[in-house]
Amino acid sequence: MSRDPLVVGNVVGDVLDPFVRSASMTVIYNNKDVTNGSELKPSMVANEPRVEIHGCNFTTFYTLVSGLIGGSFG
Repeated sequence: MSRDPLVVGNVVGDVLDPFVRSASMTVIYNNKDVTNGSELKPSMVANEPRVEIHGCNFTTFYTLVSGLIGGSFG
């Protein structure tokens, strides 16, 4: 059974076709890793997160786009 948060959260399989990752990304707010399903309070996200992209190919570059993708605030 997979421990990948995208598989556990049914993103891969329901929303996306299965794929092989070429890089992994970690998002950290106030020294706390953000994972699929993490609950974040407004005070926790007042400052920008630290984003780390890990991969084995150092000739590939990535662009991060800021914005809300899906979800809602209430």
